[in-house]
Amino acid sequence: MPTFLPLRTFGRTSLRVTPLCVGCAPLGNMPETFAYDVAENEALATLRAGFQSPINFLDTAASYGDGESERRIGLVLRELGGLPVGFVLASKADRDLKTGDFSGDQIKRSVERSLHLLGMTKLQIMYLHDPEHAKFEDILAKGGAVDALMKFKEQGVIGHVGVAGGPIELMIRYVETGMFEAVITHNRYTLLNRSANPLLDMAAKLGIAVLNAAPYGSGILAKGPDAYPRYAYQAADSLTLERVRAMDAVCKRHKVPLAAAALQFSMIDPRITSTIVGVSKAERLAQTVELAHAPIPAELWAELDAVGYAIDDPEANRWTRP
Repeated sequence: MPTFLPLRTFGRTSLRVTPLCVGCAPLGNMPETFAYDVAENEALATLRAGFQSPINFLDTAASYGDGESERRIGLVLRELGGLPVGFVLASKADRDLKTGDFSGDQIKRSVERSLHLLGMTKLQIMYLHDPEHAKFEDILAKGGAVDALMKFKEQGVIGHVGVAGGPIELMIRYVETGMFEAVITHNRYTLLNRSANPLLDMAAKLGIAVLNAAPYGSGILAKGPDAYPRYAYQAADSLTLERVRAMDAVCKRHKVPLAAAALQFSMIDPRITSTIVGVSKAERLAQTVELAHAPIPAELWAELDAVGYAIDDPEANRWTRP
């Protein structure tokens, strides 16, 4: 396995992270989202390998398996005697998945549960997660969700506060408040979808860290349209499938794995601090690092662009805008 991944500054903070981040959503065992299971022993082996890999950055959330991802990370951290020196761990504070409660009190409970499950007293990064499930004004109200996160930051429990969510216009609205030090977008800046471009531009202008998650569109750009005919956690439409096949043909002509092109498309963008890749098996870590180092001819990018891509929200039908 190639061992060198250069560190990048996390926005305007003092944190230094690798351009790859281990996405721990699959490790929460979420078959309803990913269409496959991840047993606990497999998840723990993956995490152990992650802490031995060149990647120094892990990302999870309270909602991943309703705490299961954090619990499994906590088991491995206890084995290791805590978070190893030089590693950065981020999580996300969530609404109550059963009631939809997105109040300040709920966010307080979410953060406290995350710390308990992870076995930590402090966390370097905590994101407000999926705020599209509540009204912008309520989230930012006095005593609301953001207020709760900022109080944890004032107390030194959270080092840095970010926002992670779906609809790009809404994410821009949050970023423009100047309250957040990082933003996560997912499935919206890939070879197949560029709808996050305005958000990336805004974040770069403000100097905040940008994390681009799901560079494979939840799997189709890594496994192929026949093995995994889904994009953004739902069935892919015929145009998306057609484009993936065309992109794969272009990559084959250049002797480049489609997955390598999909990953490096995100990694080479100067606006993106780190690319979050969900992993479910230990061997995927080594494969991901290898894909990050695969040689890609410059002319490939124009040929892939010529295949075409979407600029609309890939998950627009998954929620009702508040």
